[in-house]
Amino acid sequence: MKQKGTLRLIRIFFAGFFFIGITLLLLDTSGVLYRYLSWIAKLQFLPAVLAVNLSIVLPLLALTLLFGRFYCSTLCPLGVWQDVVSHCADKQTPHRFRYSHNKKWLRLFFLCVALVGIFSSLNILLSLLAPYSIWGRIVTHVFQPLWGYLTQIISHIEQHFELYYTFPREVYLKSLVGLISSLFFLLIISLLAWKKGRVWCNEVCPVGTVLGYTAKFALFKPSIDYKKCIGCKKCERNCKASCINIKAHKVDYSRCVDCFNCISQCPVGAISYASTWKIKPQKQSDTASKPDMKRRALLTSLAVALPAQALAQKVDGGLTLLEKKKTPERKVVPVPAGSVSIDNMEKRCTACGLCVSKCPAQVLKPSTELHNLMQTTMTFDKGYCRPECTVCSQVCPTGAILKITPEEKSAIHIGHAVWIKESCLPFAEGESCGNCARHCPVGAIRMVKISDSGLSGKGAPDENLRIPLVNESRCIGCGACEHYCPTRPLSSIYVEGHLQHRID
Repeated sequence: MKQKGTLRLIRIFFAGFFFIGITLLLLDTSGVLYRYLSWIAKLQFLPAVLAVNLSIVLPLLALTLLFGRFYCSTLCPLGVWQDVVSHCADKQTPHRFRYSHNKKWLRLFFLCVALVGIFSSLNILLSLLAPYSIWGRIVTHVFQPLWGYLTQIISHIEQHFELYYTFPREVYLKSLVGLISSLFFLLIISLLAWKKGRVWCNEVCPVGTVLGYTAKFALFKPSIDYKKCIGCKKCERNCKASCINIKAHKVDYSRCVDCFNCISQCPVGAISYASTWKIKPQKQSDTASKPDMKRRALLTSLAVALPAQALAQKVDGGLTLLEKKKTPERKVVPVPAGSVSIDNMEKRCTACGLCVSKCPAQVLKPSTELHNLMQTTMTFDKGYCRPECTVCSQVCPTGAILKITPEEKSAIHIGHAVWIKESCLPFAEGESCGNCARHCPVGAIRMVKISDSGLSGKGAPDENLRIPLVNESRCIGCGACEHYCPTRPLSSIYVEGHLQHRID
């Protein structure tokens, strides 16, 4: 039976399905798709390893031992993105690849860096190399804002014709560091894919290295029949992994990603995907293959421009401009309920950004601190963490945020509210307020008269004004008080995180 083209089409179908699925999961702002697509994120190799999810890790390794590096060519979104870019480059410069020697030392170096990140809890090392995490940040910080601007444009056009099918969502910069680093990785990886195909997968990616050395023992592999081979080099020149040495009639299986381009390109059917016991002994060549030094120079530039848009300031009653809130300095920055502790978050979070992109209240954001760079933290300037919402725990693929129910979340204390007397309205302006107490979902704040609080005669203009009294044992750290506090630029009440979450 001829395999020419069939295996490649099957691979492209599955690659397209998983790539579109994971990208839509990260891109979706409706809060609906995660219910149907979050399982795709849990199939990613490194998140499954960090979550110690043996029901995913062991089958992936077993399938790799059977069929080779199918994960890299079908399940990994960053790998599929490189294939898309490489395919576009093929239209301009076809047959541009050449065999290159396996750079084992470079692959082992990056693998060791990743292992150091895992065992030393320096997940910043891991998140900068993990393919799923890189793609997650690219979609969250680059593509999602672009999609937001596009929906705004579509919405304005619809409104012109009195149509209201599209509801735009506010577009905001989640993290400047996240945007810059995501653009950097998108540019570098895309340029490498345009020029050299799968070079990132086979020389940098630690997941590719682990699966690559596992695939050397795979049962089914592409093999070259030297008796049929006519030496046209079409297979070598279309191998985006640069792993086919046609002079020696050999394939470096540690780098082969089972894209099946070689099988579809061979004009005489000399390459087949067969079990190892059917592979015929390959012809030994005494002549070492020499690298082809003739390569066409290619100048590539990438311009990423976000549509200019004036951000309208919110106004109070349509009259007074409200100053934008600033994030307070916290001793411990809170992390979502379900993450158990700061230590667990730093050990398991790979900074993929999936929870950040899915948070309906826009509470989650990437950290800008060096020790946990790009990992998930919380801020309350745009909303607060609603006790009934558990979206982040439903989508996290690594176990950094464990799956919890709304009932369980209501009993988890991720932090406590801290009141700042000097900036609170009764002391600062002699005005009553009480927003924090009115919006507290667990009743952890009550308003008491200044005369009953023990602060009488300490700068308060009217002792009958009421001030907030925080019950720390009842506060869950949701941030509603901080979010709804009217003082600017810093709230006069804010949430201080807990190193270890407490459960009632």
